[in-house]
Amino acid sequence: MNHMDTHYVLDIHTHTLASGHAYGTIREMAKAAAEAGLSVLGISEHGPGTPGTCDPLYFLNLNAVPDQLYGVKLLHGCEINVQNDGRLSLEQTYLDRLDYGIVGIHGICYEDVGRKKNTQNLISCMQNDKIRFVSHPDDGHMPLDYELLVPAAKEYHVALEVNNSSLLRADRLGCVQNYQDMLKLCDRLRVPIIVSSDAHDPDSVGRFDEARRLLSQMDFDEALILNTDVEKLFAHLAPSDVL
Repeated sequence: MNHMDTHYVLDIHTHTLASGHAYGTIREMAKAAAEAGLSVLGISEHGPGTPGTCDPLYFLNLNAVPDQLYGVKLLHGCEINVQNDGRLSLEQTYLDRLDYGIVGIHGICYEDVGRKKNTQNLISCMQNDKIRFVSHPDDGHMPLDYELLVPAAKEYHVALEVNNSSLLRADRLGCVQNYQDMLKLCDRLRVPIIVSSDAHDPDSVGRFDEARRLLSQMDFDEALILNTDVEKLFAHLAPSDVL
């Protein structure tokens, strides 16, 4: 299957100036999304624990942002850190104001505790009903057990991410092989994935070429990719108790 020609209509993992180490405003990111032909843009600022990111107060005032800009529907999430005690770095008060949560391990605020415990900590965070995505589960410096992670994603209604930015970075240990291992299990167990730019600048919004190439090489089932259909995304975001 050639994924290079498939039209993706959404990008839900992006960052603005509010994350502290990104370089576009919401409007600049939305304009770039429109130019990339996207229908939905998710702004998902980094959560507490990431140096320089916004105060959690930011997430209490998101109704000040227009629902649409340049014809693009805006959603608001947060890329929340897994903590070494297996808890999320953002309190529920703020989580409840989001359209969705992304959870991920970031070495800048997490100490590697080995494949099994890393995976257990991540799965613990995935059990929160607001968490709908796992960000970049691909770096061998923070190894994960995909035989445990993928079934847990299915159980807790969480999509695993293929992060285009990770595939462009030389410092992600074993990234391609890790994705291959994860995606084989996703295909077999029918676990959905999300392809994300992880854009920290408007020029990267809607850029998925490296991820598409990997999916093509693996002949991954397109039906499991949430990016191809807005309705598929919103069904995935629905509370688990109405599924």
